[in-house]
Amino acid sequence: MHRRLALFATLLFAAAAAHAEVTIDGHIDPAEWAGAKRITDFRDTQPMNGKPGSQPTEAWVMSTPKGLAVAIRVTQSADIPRSRQQTRRDEDAMVDRVNVMVDFDADGRVGYDFEVRSQGGVADEVITNESDFSYDWDGRWDHAVSEDADGYSVEILIPWYIAPMRKASGDTRTIGLYVDRVIAATGERMAWPAIAFDRGRFLSSFQRIEVPAYSQSLFAITPYVVGKVDRAHGGTSFEQGADILWKPNGQTQLTATINPDFGQVESDDLVVNFSPEETFFTDKRPFFTENQGIFDFSLLDDYSQLVYTRRVGGAADDGNGAADISTAVKVNGSVGSTSYGILAAQEKGDAGRTFGAFRLLQNAGTQSFGLLATRVNHPYLDRDANVLGLDHRWQPNERFTITSNVVGSKIDQPRNNSDGLGATSIAFWEMNDVWSQQWLGMYFGKRLDIDDFGYLPRSDMEYLHWEVRQRQANLPADSTYASHLWRYRISEQKNTEGVVVRQRLRIQRNSQRRDGGDELWRLDAFTAAYDDLLTRGGNNQHTPPSAKLTYDRTRPRIGRWAWEAEGFVSGNQLTGYHRLGYYFKFTPTYFVTDAFSVFAGASYEWDPNWLIWQHDNLVGAYDGRTVGLDSGLNWNLGNKQELRVKLQTLAVGAKLRRRLEITPTGAAVDSDEPVDGLGVANLGFQIRYRYEIAPLSNLYVVYNRGGYAEDTDDELDGQFRRGFGLKDVEEGLIKVAYRLEF
Repeated sequence: MHRRLALFATLLFAAAAAHAEVTIDGHIDPAEWAGAKRITDFRDTQPMNGKPGSQPTEAWVMSTPKGLAVAIRVTQSADIPRSRQQTRRDEDAMVDRVNVMVDFDADGRVGYDFEVRSQGGVADEVITNESDFSYDWDGRWDHAVSEDADGYSVEILIPWYIAPMRKASGDTRTIGLYVDRVIAATGERMAWPAIAFDRGRFLSSFQRIEVPAYSQSLFAITPYVVGKVDRAHGGTSFEQGADILWKPNGQTQLTATINPDFGQVESDDLVVNFSPEETFFTDKRPFFTENQGIFDFSLLDDYSQLVYTRRVGGAADDGNGAADISTAVKVNGSVGSTSYGILAAQEKGDAGRTFGAFRLLQNAGTQSFGLLATRVNHPYLDRDANVLGLDHRWQPNERFTITSNVVGSKIDQPRNNSDGLGATSIAFWEMNDVWSQQWLGMYFGKRLDIDDFGYLPRSDMEYLHWEVRQRQANLPADSTYASHLWRYRISEQKNTEGVVVRQRLRIQRNSQRRDGGDELWRLDAFTAAYDDLLTRGGNNQHTPPSAKLTYDRTRPRIGRWAWEAEGFVSGNQLTGYHRLGYYFKFTPTYFVTDAFSVFAGASYEWDPNWLIWQHDNLVGAYDGRTVGLDSGLNWNLGNKQELRVKLQTLAVGAKLRRRLEITPTGAAVDSDEPVDGLGVANLGFQIRYRYEIAPLSNLYVVYNRGGYAEDTDDELDGQFRRGFGLKDVEEGLIKVAYRLEF
């Protein structure tokens, strides 16, 4: 009888403890975490050898009414240096840290990464397409860290309203979970389960666990006001707007924005682009990053997407600068095993465009099916652009994945109607722990046009490649390297008329070094082919055989110094191996303190026989020199304040070498038509102070200055000096955004 009473009391205590409220303070109280799922089997995934981690790591996972609670205890012996570096939110820094990644629907479609550094800094990312990570999203979640002589402890609470998720089946929910810790001094990553994101399957390999199901609601308004003084053009302005978020439950989430801030507090990296392919930029506007993962529809070609949110509020159709957004609304939800997303946005004015997107996803065991339809109305151009995409993923077993999609476009515009079609398929076979293979095939019709709302570097393309990967993870203990990943690829690209655009052999080695850094070597060898884009629809230019050798090295902080180096040596598209071009960039960072650092990167590029299109079939062959400066300072005053200074400048001096006409056979012959020299000066300078008033509530004080100038002066020194005087943009602004939750 006494034994039964004791057993009953024990069970009663365990049940009470399991439902005790977890206090997120960084101190792992055994009573609070009693009844949680305990994880101890952390194994090496950097290097990917599957051995037990060299340092003890434990984690506890528990579902609570307030969210998914995770605690991680990290032990780090005294002989391994600890990182003390302070970091700002989403900074890509090599520091001691832990990651908790969650797939709330356990279907391998969209995941969320919650990263906490040993000194309290955080980062959060959205994961799509198995292993594509985006820092653009910022979520509202709680965390705390405590440190002692033996290591540090992390506690995390992820609210159930943080992401769309399907309705639970009964009283439990199945989620996908991945937890890891990284030691900055060695680069070692220990994870549970033992999977790596440089394989063909990562997100869909998360460990499935069943947890008690809870639901939360949230209503939040984030009004903002921006006061701006424009010194370049004169005048003072005030802008107001708001982001609205309503999540009645995990199955339905609505986001709206009124007069959204385009992101004056963020600055894009400088780019000088004379190629026919558009430069891709990410988006940091909260409305366009919140609940955006469902709209991911990649064509598996670089950054290609059917929904590229930088189009909304981008360059106006009437040529009057950037368009202003009036309102935008987004609804995400699920019905049973079907998830959906609806996005609509309206720009201001008579030339304002109307954007719409509709997404459906259906899970069916080893297969999933999706549909994405977009429409853009251009009243100024009298143009309607409609795109429909169908995607499919099949995972017949743990080692084989096939992902495919078909896309069609229909453009209705007077004297410019068009219909186009495209398709992509990629297969990945993880043969064993050492060898894997990938096959990729693409077809983009000549009249395929998704760029009204999407992004595609080029259409009119047929592409095939076969890649074999070899992993070397058990290198000798005295080796400089911890692991290598070799990639051997052969590829061919043609346009839809059968013209060979590129045939390539690629050999690439990605290495993890024992100092915690990364290294890349890549050799690309090209056969003779044709450049069918240079003349923008004119004659194709014949390109000789050529090659390119690329090197990239990152060394994390050791003592007070960290640095990055990159460069390449390559032939050119006019004379091939005759007259090699090269590029190098070196960026050292000096840490005055753990919170204050300065960096000064310099780059130089020599581009002989640089071909730049003029008009029709006329191109100029230039000897181009480009000098770049990328410098600044970062001062992280705790985890709530930061001061950043960023200075970037690019100067181009391109001396005309030859004036060339591209003939119908692809030959480049000398021409008598006039072609000018070329010079470019480009400047971007920003001073930004941020104070976190509350989670997702910030005060910004920003000074921006910059400009772009292009002329016929080909003297590099003059263009470099000229850049510092550019003032196309010179403004000071103060922005306050405060999130109100109900």
